[in-house]
Amino acid sequence: VCMSGVADKRNPVLDCCGGLNNVDYSKVDMSVMEDVLKHIDVYDPRFCVAVIAIIFNPFFWNVVARWEHRTRGLTRLFGGPYLACYCLGTLIILLNVYRSHSMTVAMKAQARWEVMASPEVFYTGAALMALGSVLVVTSFLALGFTGTFLGDYFGILMEEKVKGFPFNVTENPMYWGSTANYLGLAFMNASPVGLVLTVVVAISYQVAIIFEGPFTEDIYRQRAQCCKHK
Repeated sequence: VCMSGVADKRNPVLDCCGGLNNVDYSKVDMSVMEDVLKHIDVYDPRFCVAVIAIIFNPFFWNVVARWEHRTRGLTRLFGGPYLACYCLGTLIILLNVYRSHSMTVAMKAQARWEVMASPEVFYTGAALMALGSVLVVTSFLALGFTGTFLGDYFGILMEEKVKGFPFNVTENPMYWGSTANYLGLAFMNASPVGLVLTVVVAISYQVAIIFEGPFTEDIYRQRAQCCKHK
C-alpha cells in the first residue's frame, strides 16, 4: 500500500473475506460477552462512584493545570510555582488513592467470574501489577515530582526531554503502568467489573493524552521561541 493510502496496482491488497461489510455478525458467538455482563450490575452505586472517580481525575487536573498556565492563579495563591505544584500534586495523589479505593470496593461488591478464577489468571495479574509498578516508579524517578505532576504548566520546565527507561518503551509509562496495575488487580480478583473499570481507565487516559500532549509541546515550543529572541 502506498503512503498516500492509494493501493499499488502492482501489489494489490488482499481483502480477506471481502471486507468487514461481508461478515455475518449473526453468527458471532456472543455467549462470552453475555456471561461477563451477567456478573456486572451497572446500576450499583459503588460501580457508578468508581466510574465517576476514574473520569473526574484526569478531567480535574487538566482543567486546573490549564487554568494555572493561563492565569498563574495557584502560583499567586501559594506564593510560588513550586509550592503550588506540590500542593496540586498532593491533591492528585489523594484523588488517585480514592479512585483506587472506589474501584476495589466495586470489585469486592460484585460477583467473581469463575472463568477467571484460576492460578494462571491470578499469576498473570500479579505479573501485570509488577510490570505496572515498575513503569510507574521508574517514570516518577525519571521525571521527579514536578515533572510528574504538571510542573510544565507552572513554568517549571525540564531542560530536555527524558528519553531513557521507561520512556524508551512507552511514551506515557505513568498512565499505562497505572492501567496495567488495575488490569492486574481485576485478574487477581477474578473480577469482570474490574475489567470494565480498567477499560474506562484506559479510555480516560487516552483522552487525557490527546489533550495533554499537544498542549505540553506548545509550552516547550514557546520557551524555545523565547530563547531564540534573547
